[in-house]
Amino acid sequence: MTISESDDRLAWQQEQLHYNTFGASLRRRFGGRVQRVSIDAGFTCPNVDGAVARGGCNFCDNQSFSPSRRVRLKRVGQQLQDGIESVRRRYGNVHGFLAYFQPATNTYAPVEQLQEIFRLALDWDSDILGLAIGTRPDCVPESVLQLAESLAVEHYVSLEYGMQTMHQPGLDWMNRAHTHDHLVNAIDRSRGRGFECCVHIILGIPGETHDMMMQTADEVARLGFDAIKLHNLYAVQGTPLGEEVLTGKIRMMQQDTYVNTVVDFLQRIPPTTIVERISGDAPPSYLIEPKWCLEKSKLKLQIEAEFERRGTRQGSDYQPPTPAADQRPRPADNTPESIRSQIDVRGRLPVLKIEGQAI
Repeated sequence: MTISESDDRLAWQQEQLHYNTFGASLRRRFGGRVQRVSIDAGFTCPNVDGAVARGGCNFCDNQSFSPSRRVRLKRVGQQLQDGIESVRRRYGNVHGFLAYFQPATNTYAPVEQLQEIFRLALDWDSDILGLAIGTRPDCVPESVLQLAESLAVEHYVSLEYGMQTMHQPGLDWMNRAHTHDHLVNAIDRSRGRGFECCVHIILGIPGETHDMMMQTADEVARLGFDAIKLHNLYAVQGTPLGEEVLTGKIRMMQQDTYVNTVVDFLQRIPPTTIVERISGDAPPSYLIEPKWCLEKSKLKLQIEAEFERRGTRQGSDYQPPTPAADQRPRPADNTPESIRSQIDVRGRLPVLKIEGQAI
């Protein structure tokens, strides 16, 4: 990161914010309001199709998390067109858009087909400024990183890695079917290629203490991600986690505890890290617990009020790692062969909703 980039990422401090908010960082970067348009291209996951496991994550039901999974999938271009029109109706003056490939694992397909999908999105409308691509840390072989790097030459590109936690018992409980080593390997191979790296974290995983969650915060700080998304664990209908909550086996984190945990977490990460999200939710008809996560504006105000009460802000407790993240060596690729064989091959997945294919 150059000095000018670092200064820009610290501009939030002069704006009297409590943390480095995503919306403000996008406005500074692009000169106006930028909104994401969620895209579902029909990807699956390697812990669903048997490449590394079956059943998927125990908290995940894509019908709950993505509107596109609740209806018959449209082609990518039509989803983009509909999404852009919807955002313009809601917000009026929008400077530009990011095509957000959100549900499932959006790098888990033959890399030539990935290139076709991503370039289609970037070329669909002149107001599309870049891509955000949600994926797993075990699904980014060198071919995918080279593709992201090439796209980032002329566009904003962010790879979003599902870390969730650094602790293996939590990863096993979720049925992630990857290790923390995959995450470390992915970020160390991604850094310095021109695209941003965002990390997803879940707070409130059963069995994790406050100290364990703070260990994850320190690990995020050590690894040097550009951005972070914090999610509260929540349960939706039709998932293994939902059943455990309904039977009383698992309880969700209380709101006050979550507020304090978020503030503790953000105090430990670098002030330059962009905070893209501070909570998660689901449509009320799908959500089981906790109900408090539906009141996102109220929750945001409570988090800001806790920062104010403490007299702290993001990075107050940050301890720079040694060596610095950008001095960590680039390791060999540890992508599992069962996943690599699905990506580094010629061919096409007929389920992906690209133009020219039948809906």
